[in-house]
Amino acid sequence: MLDEIFSENGQGIIYMWSIPIHAIVILGEMIYSHFNREKLYETKDVLSNVYLAILNYGLDLLMKGVSMAVMFFFYHHRLFTWEFNVWYFVAVFVLQDFAYYVLHYVDHHSRAFWAVHITHHSSDHFNITTGFRSPVLQPLYRYLYFSALAFLGFNPWHIMVAYSVLQVYGTWVHTQTVKNLGFLEWFMVTPSHHRVHHACNIRYLDRNMGMALIIWDRIFGTFEKEVPEVPIKYGIYPKMEDKGPVNLVFYEWKKIAKDLKQPDLKFTDKLKYLFYSPGWRHDGTGKTVRDYQREELERRMKKQAS
Repeated sequence: MLDEIFSENGQGIIYMWSIPIHAIVILGEMIYSHFNREKLYETKDVLSNVYLAILNYGLDLLMKGVSMAVMFFFYHHRLFTWEFNVWYFVAVFVLQDFAYYVLHYVDHHSRAFWAVHITHHSSDHFNITTGFRSPVLQPLYRYLYFSALAFLGFNPWHIMVAYSVLQVYGTWVHTQTVKNLGFLEWFMVTPSHHRVHHACNIRYLDRNMGMALIIWDRIFGTFEKEVPEVPIKYGIYPKMEDKGPVNLVFYEWKKIAKDLKQPDLKFTDKLKYLFYSPGWRHDGTGKTVRDYQREELERRMKKQAS
């Protein structure tokens, strides 16, 4: 069975087995939401999540040949050759999770990639189906991050199986029904950690980037704990007024296009509008997340001192 999972059909097997589990978990959360009157689900929002997941999966299938060809190119020129033992597969999962952390960090800190990723954050709701609210265009470049693992000597099929398993886990942490997981909060991404990630509160922005392991956030300074005194507000700011099928995908790209059309804009500034942090402006009037968080920290410190 393990040989079949860690083969070119492994991703399909994992997703096939995960479908009924996802259905049961989602149904359970819906029942919980109904009887506790928490309004965690909204029909139009769920349909949007499904629509975006289908688009993402369709593009992923179209890109499959290209992405695997690139990864196998790096694997062919790999630096190391490993024995396929338990430590090899542990390393695949751990390094895959780190590769995703890097990918996710870039998605939040470079505007062109944020324009892809913002789709995942655009819902004002937070439930298991939010995990399916996929960044539609991410399959166009995601494999480039994973190619680094192939270059280190890890088989691309094993890399993608690890990604699929971690992705299934990453879907389950999109929930408000699980409050705290005790000692697991120290090293795993938990629902509490991921609620922070989806918040639009200034304190919580660009935090908790990991898929399964929170250790990367703790190491690189992007960790933030969910605290009762800062109740989470979900979604993006400003709110996306038009949540039609086209705008859901191209919302931030439209804003980028508008910025690039400004008169007398230097070529270097156009590149900065594309790749600098969201909020950057060539005239100095913009504010990035770090600017907002610095200001908020100063306000908190002044309040504590008074």
